Order: sequence, then structure tokens, then C-alpha cells
Amino acid sequence: MISTTFAARSAQGRRTLIPYVTAGYPDRASTVPLLEALVDARADIIEVGIPFSDPLADGPTIQRSSFASLRNGTTVRGVLDDVATFRARHETPVVLFTYLNPVLRYGVEAFVEDAVAAGAQGLLMTDLPAGSDPEAERIIVDSPLDLIRLVAPTTGIERVERAVAGGSGFVYYISRTGVTGASTDLSDTLGEEVRRLKAVLSLPVAVGFGISTPEQARAVAEVADGVVVGSALIQALDESGVRGAAAFLGSLRRGMDG
Repeated sequence: MISTTFAARSAQGRRTLIPYVTAGYPDRASTVPLLEALVDARADIIEVGIPFSDPLADGPTIQRSSFASLRNGTTVRGVLDDVATFRARHETPVVLFTYLNPVLRYGVEAFVEDAVAAGAQGLLMTDLPAGSDPEAERIIVDSPLDLIRLVAPTTGIERVERAVAGGSGFVYYISRTGVTGASTDLSDTLGEEVRRLKAVLSLPVAVGFGISTPEQARAVAEVADGVVVGSALIQALDESGVRGAAAFLGSLRRGMDG
């Protein structure tokens, strides 16, 4: 379903918009209404973050939302229940975004089985590089879930195929080194970096980390297959609630399609 979404948008001459939200933030009751509002704002795929107490790849905004979500009592099971509730009314693909520890604690086989039952289509774990846990990777790859791989600017082009081994759905390209967070500038070499990736990959390439304006979304959409936004969306949620977050995502959609 993830790959068909990218193909459908490409056939329309459009790019795939992928917002990230932290489940259970700003409160547990907000998750499903927020997901539904993002669908109304024309999100194509939604990354749903399962909060973790040590989110090292995330910047201060998403870290803060994760810590608050945990204080709210959010659990892995609760996130899957929210995804199931959302899935009962919407077909927009969901990628679960988390770290390896919560999945190991839940049990990899049980997590994958329950994630599929809840209606998730993909799984992205920031600390599961290819080959780091062959058994966990095998369980995911053998399931209906797409295993979303990440590639960084520091990944040499000769290592890219190994870095995405077992991956499906799309490849998440980190647009800059460091942690997540809204940024005022994109890399001057981003276009060339994405073109080099696409020359050796068969999967669509979505770009994230730092996208915070319609102009940036448009610039990324000109070179990549998808645009991922997280920290700036959480900031909009903080400032203006669910309606404001949806309005912000809508502005990115218009920027990409304009």
C-alpha cells in the first residue's frame, strides 16, 4: 500500500506528503482526531511515533513530545489501539516510527503481529541499521509490514545498497547530519545527493529532517519522491492545536503542488 501510494502520486505528477506525529501528544485523546485532521489536510502517508524515553535521533521538539506522551501514560498497546481506531475509518497508510527497545520489550513477533492487526503498513526504527539484528529484521521482512530504511548524508554511495537491504516501501533520506528539528535552510547539495541515491535505488526516496516551510517542501518535492515533516508540525500543534497543525500541513501540500 505504501509503494502504491507513491506510484499513484507520481502518476498524478505529485509527490508524497508524510507528516510525523507523536502518539499520545499533547494528550492521549488527541491522537486519532489529529490523524484524521491530517488526512483532511491531504497527508498521503502518516508516521505515528511510539514514544521512547531515550530518543537520541530526535531533536528537542520531538523529544519533548515523546517525554510528555510517556507522562500521559502512552503505551505501545495504546498506540496500536489508536491506529486500529483510525484505520477503521481511513485508508491512509500508517508507518509506525519508534526505536528498537520498545519493540524488544513488547516482543518482536508479538509487536509485528499486533501492528499488522491494527492496520499499520510500515515500520521505521531509527536504531536498527541493516544487519544489526538479523532475527528481528527477518521477522519484520517476512511480515506484511514494510521495513523503512534510513540513509544519511554520511552514507557513501557504495554502501547505500547494503544500508537499505531488506527495506521496502520507501527509503527515508536524512537531509542533514544531527538530530531532527525545523530548519531555516536546506543543504545546497540536497538535489545532487538525492539524484545520486535514486540512480542506485529502485525504491522511492522521501526526504526529512528540517523541513518547515512551504518553500522548503516545494524545493524537496522537485528532487525527491516524498517530503517528511515532523518537528515543524509538532510546533504548529503546540501553538495552534489540531486545527493549526492541519492548516500548517495544508500549506506544505499547497507548496508542493503549486
